[in-house]
Amino acid sequence: MLSPKRTKYRKAHKGRIHGIAKSGFTLAFGAFGLKAIGPGRVNAREIEAARRAITREMKRAGRVWIRIFPDVPVSKKPTEVRMGKGKGSPEFWMCRVKPGRIMFEVDGVPRAVAEHAFELGAAKLSVPTKIVSRLGEGGH
Repeated sequence: MLSPKRTKYRKAHKGRIHGIAKSGFTLAFGAFGLKAIGPGRVNAREIEAARRAITREMKRAGRVWIRIFPDVPVSKKPTEVRMGKGKGSPEFWMCRVKPGRIMFEVDGVPRAVAEHAFELGAAKLSVPTKIVSRLGEGGH
């Protein structure tokens, strides 16, 4: 699973996801992409599950690019622990995704294969998505 090698701070504020993506909203590598159409937090497990689903459906043909990286630590207190006594320890890593962000890109496979692979990958993610291509936008 993806996680940063080192970070400046061990714990982060939750924050809010406002506005639309300021970068990473156009296809840069592949012919087809999976674009977020709603805001959300995508954790490292979801990214890995989606990547596996996409590459498996493509039968390891073509190439897959992951355009998001989980760099925000999410802390959690243990179950049945009383309030107070500070913030919990970091449990997992996640990525804040704004609407318009391209999360995955593929190339080297036919349109039908790419679309089906993205449908399977999108099912693993917790944000609403749509499939985009260099030619135009395909709905999802």
